[in-house]
Amino acid sequence: MTESVTVQKLYDDNAKRLGLEWIAGHKGAQRFFTRRSTASGSPTLVGYFNLIHTNQTQVLGKTELKYIKGMRKNWLRDACNQLFESRSVVIMITDGQHPPDRFLKLADHYQIALIKSKLSSYEILTNLRYYFTQKLAERITLHGVFMEVLSLGVLLTGESGTGKSELALELITRGQRLIADDAPEFARITPETINGSCPSLLQDFLEVRGLGVLNIRTMYGDAAIKINKYLRLIVHLTPLLSNDSLRQDRLQIKQKMYNILGVDIPIFSLPVAPGRNLAVLVEAAVRNHMLRLNGYNAGEDLAARQRRQMQ
Repeated sequence: MTESVTVQKLYDDNAKRLGLEWIAGHKGAQRFFTRRSTASGSPTLVGYFNLIHTNQTQVLGKTELKYIKGMRKNWLRDACNQLFESRSVVIMITDGQHPPDRFLKLADHYQIALIKSKLSSYEILTNLRYYFTQKLAERITLHGVFMEVLSLGVLLTGESGTGKSELALELITRGQRLIADDAPEFARITPETINGSCPSLLQDFLEVRGLGVLNIRTMYGDAAIKINKYLRLIVHLTPLLSNDSLRQDRLQIKQKMYNILGVDIPIFSLPVAPGRNLAVLVEAAVRNHMLRLNGYNAGEDLAARQRRQMQ
């Protein structure tokens, strides 16, 4: 699932921050951008002026406009027609430049938005690439509680009634931060990165059985809330006597993985039983995972010691 982005939304989201001014082609407001396909010849989302491999957002700055304005009359006419007849969705003029008068007429004729900005081409490209990455990323909603634990993005999962929300509340009292309860949204923003966030409707809220819905920001302050975080670890809560718990490798030498949007995320099963301090166990799991990331595995260390002892 991906979010739809129209030219109007692009403009509304970035007009103030990037100093955008819509100068022509207003009838193209509802044209929309699509995620880049792997197919040959598919237009990229944003790039410098290119008539051969067109971009959905064509960016023209001082250099490009100087080149266009220096063309002979017939070449200029053909280049302008080719630009606006392409699969471009919006033409972006940067560096505070003024486009040729022909651009204004063609933008209205072909209903392609013509937008200008005082920022440099590089700044526009950098900002729009980040914007499209966030808005058009592959997305999925998962059931669980997404937390920042010891600066690591951790998703708490498990069957209903296993105590995910109660565990999250205890972690919050220990200085960890809530990102999203019940339905966190995850987006693949790079080939190996999953970014998690909270739907605006659920922002700041945590539902705990017996207490109802709690506003964590109001109760514990802004420091108890995190807007988003990269997902790095999944902690799955299971009943202590379940088959999964009984089959668990006690040395935990091999890390299990769970695939989300094509990215493998480490998953750790945590058996739940009365008297177990789950918050301490989750923090220990996070610290142990960080050691693994740095190349240390306690299970392998113990196994190596045993081998040396037997020798």
